Amino acid sequence: MNFPENLKYTKDHEWIRLEGDTAYIGITDFAQGELGDIVYVEIETEGEELAKEDLFGTVEAVKTVSDLFMPVSGKVLEVNPGLQTNPEAVNKDPYGQGWMIKVAVGNASETDSLLSAADYKALVGH
Repeated sequence: MNFPENLKYTKDHEWIRLEGDTAYIGITDFAQGELGDIVYVEIETEGEELAKEDLFGTVEAVKTVSDLFMPVSGKVLEVNPGLQTNPEAVNKDPYGQGWMIKVAVGNASETDSLLSAADYKALVGH
């Protein structure tokens, strides 16, 4: 299981990678493994301002649907266009090709309350 050190994590199994005032967000390797084969990603919040912990979309696997929550507040700039035709990218490469949204971060200090890789690893028991 992969827990990149350069990311921050939520208790709801989202990850965030900051690049200046922009962030990429997706679900963790652990989450995609628990969900199983992902068949559809629904995100209709592009262009919206969302608060930390707001729902930004859902991910559908063969047996379940799971909500996706914002790790920080900000404006959704882009939804990963590749997920429309290739939702399994989330299973194959959750931290790379499987990113879900790109966000203009409203308050970067909100990342201070997120989990480090070590903390997230402990949370999921690895």
